[in-house]
Amino acid sequence: MDVQLDRVLGAKTGKALESALGLVTVGDLLRHYPRRYAERGELTAIAGLELNEHATVLAKVERCTKRTMKSRRGTIVEARITDGHRSLSCTFFNQAWREKELVPGKRGMFAGKVTAYRGQLQLAHPEYQLFDGESADVGAAAEEFAAALIPVYPSAQGLPSWSIARCAQQVLEVWDGTDDPLPAELRDRLGLTGLDNALRKIHRPQDHAEVAAAQERLKWDEALSVQLALAQLRDSETSHPAPVCEARGDGVLVAFDQRLPFELTEGQREIGQRIAADLAVAHPMNRLVQGEVGSGKTVVALRAMLQAVDAGRQAAMLAPTEVLAAQHARSLRELLGDLAMAGELGGAENATRVTLLTGSLPAAQRRKAMLEAASGEAGIVVGTHALIQDKVSFADLGLVVVDEQHRFGVEQRDALRARGGDDASPHVLVMTATPIPRTVAMTVYGDLETSALRELPQGRSPISTSVVPVSEKPAWLDRAWSRVREEVEAGHQVYVVCPRIGDDEEIAGQGKKAKKSAVEDGDDEEPPPDDGGEQRRPPLAVLDVAEQLSAGPLAGLRIGVLHGRLAAEDKDAVMRGFAAGEIDVLVATTVVEVGVNVPNATVMAIMDADRFGVSQLHQLRGRVGRGSAPGLCLLVTEAMGGTTTRERLDAVASTTDGFELARLDLELRREGDILGAAQSGKKSGLKMLSLIRDEDVIAQAREEAERFVDADPGLGAHPGLARMVAEVVDEERAEYLEKS
Repeated sequence: MDVQLDRVLGAKTGKALESALGLVTVGDLLRHYPRRYAERGELTAIAGLELNEHATVLAKVERCTKRTMKSRRGTIVEARITDGHRSLSCTFFNQAWREKELVPGKRGMFAGKVTAYRGQLQLAHPEYQLFDGESADVGAAAEEFAAALIPVYPSAQGLPSWSIARCAQQVLEVWDGTDDPLPAELRDRLGLTGLDNALRKIHRPQDHAEVAAAQERLKWDEALSVQLALAQLRDSETSHPAPVCEARGDGVLVAFDQRLPFELTEGQREIGQRIAADLAVAHPMNRLVQGEVGSGKTVVALRAMLQAVDAGRQAAMLAPTEVLAAQHARSLRELLGDLAMAGELGGAENATRVTLLTGSLPAAQRRKAMLEAASGEAGIVVGTHALIQDKVSFADLGLVVVDEQHRFGVEQRDALRARGGDDASPHVLVMTATPIPRTVAMTVYGDLETSALRELPQGRSPISTSVVPVSEKPAWLDRAWSRVREEVEAGHQVYVVCPRIGDDEEIAGQGKKAKKSAVEDGDDEEPPPDDGGEQRRPPLAVLDVAEQLSAGPLAGLRIGVLHGRLAAEDKDAVMRGFAAGEIDVLVATTVVEVGVNVPNATVMAIMDADRFGVSQLHQLRGRVGRGSAPGLCLLVTEAMGGTTTRERLDAVASTTDGFELARLDLELRREGDILGAAQSGKKSGLKMLSLIRDEDVIAQAREEAERFVDADPGLGAHPGLARMVAEVVDEERAEYLEKS
């Protein structure tokens, strides 16, 4: 498995596999599993192809035409291929001979980059192989297609699926196999095939039954590797004590509960009791509280922090942005009233103090805040990244509350937790309004206990969501801005969110140029041979959109701008102005994604909505509908219908259930590297296992892992299992797991 591919396949092929797909060893190639399998005569669905991805489709030639380009010398051959439901064009420049090969009715595999031209999907200069053996490209590869099933691999430009299949076949012919890491007792009990057989059949199956057996075994390897690593982590955590924070009958928490102007929900009471019990023992609490926007997570967190304060400890609340940190500090002080005025005139007898500490505070205020944290004068410290700097210290940190965990890195959370000192690890409470499927929490978070506030937010108005497909229906954007103006005229306010702030050089150069090129191509002009279609323009920017709206469809309205480059006092001033109704339309980045509460805002227009994740879209949508008037969310996009990008947006428009969207998001974007810092699905450490579809396997693997680790924490009696863990958890991932 460790042999270099260039020794087996030759230097040229080995280099191609490494540069295109990062495959270096025999093991890398054998674990580069087929994405799917096609059968001879079966056509692969074209629906769902994504712009700019490299795709392989199995299709039939519908028609093929050749014509002379009007504005440039040369010819174009355009073949229309179909799966029986949708069609896709393949274009070839100055290759007239292709017309004789691509005869209507022929089936083949076509691979290339998916682009768009004139609103239609196409493959420019695709590679292909026809199944009748007459094409010059098929020749020696005809034997590959003799198998009953045709593996279709994740591929790359210049390295099509059939080339990868040929390499896998060549390696398997000389491969001696590998030792099986799973104990025979476990394989027999679970009915799993051997690893050697699974790796052979996943690449060269005779039927779907062989595929299923191979996939089941390989899924188990991945699931058990992860769960063994997490079980070892849980086993080691028993040596790290936490400060005991027992509840008191006469402390600030009891005083706070007595003056609450509302009844706690059943979910808030139940989760509060669990947290209280967690805080009262020396084992570090690691709990995730998830719930929709407005479901009462802040009150749950505040009650936990007050229990820590009652025990003579401190609590730190970490927010992802300075805007949210400042708002949290204000909200906590308002909720506590004189209970947050320790040492001040009018403060309650058992009061504490809430201190805000952010990176952009004036020097004098920052020194004062740091002194309050270090001396213990501040019972609750709220801040951003500034809290985890080495020079920030706490007198006795008992609890860390992390708001919106998905916006904050593991390393940053770990650094804050380390502020508790060398002898104890503070309790950790994570809050998120982005619900996480059970299997994700079970697999990613190790021993993190999860609690969900599922009650619908109180007093919230309904939110309707619509996709605005500007490429297909440009007039809808005009209607969207008219709708914005109508809401403002009715006395309401509007958010317009853009993916980036704006860069004058980029916009003046590539951005505007790219957009102009895409819009002003002549009707008789063909796309240039080097790109085969429209280039994707840069994301829309706050500064440019605000200027365009002020001079165009929203002229005369009071438009404000909010983004991360503004000074803290300027951000705060803008948000205060918007909350006070002094700004009609706030054009912003995702700085407004979490924690911002303006009940009078009724419209959220998200520009280039396809550039945001499902969870972000759901979070942003939660900024409206917070008052008595219904909310409206507009997802503005140039994504074409039928792509998975549009499928994501349509799904967000179809439901406001965050738990449903979390599951859908995982299905669409893949898992990401759940054992490392990488969050892109393309870097997934799980090649076969699906956190959504394989829930039963994950749960059973967790039980088996705990059984092995309970009996043998170091897995010394099971070297194969130890090797599995070492392979899936390298040094970087091990460090990540330890911090998690």
